[in-house]
Amino acid sequence: MIVRIMGEGQVRLADGHLTELNKLDEALLTEVRNGDGPAFRETLQALLAKVRELGEPLPDDSLEPSELILPSPDATLEEVRDLLSDDGLIPG
Repeated sequence: MIVRIMGEGQVRLADGHLTELNKLDEALLTEVRNGDGPAFRETLQALLAKVRELGEPLPDDSLEPSELILPSPDATLEEVRDLLSDDGLIPG
């Protein structure tokens, strides 16, 4: 799976990591719904850090279709709220 972090680039991520990432995504969804800014910020940073840790960065000149697009690290709670579906940012 190709994942884009807005403003950073793309990483290739094995589908097997989605379960681990979904735990952070579920927490993020709850925090956005509750308007918990400090917890939201912490969880968003943890989610993006985990994607960077588990993923293999693609070259900057590579433009592959992204199957998943995540917000930038400095995205606001309101911006992320607009990106969320009922499943959060990560399907499943």
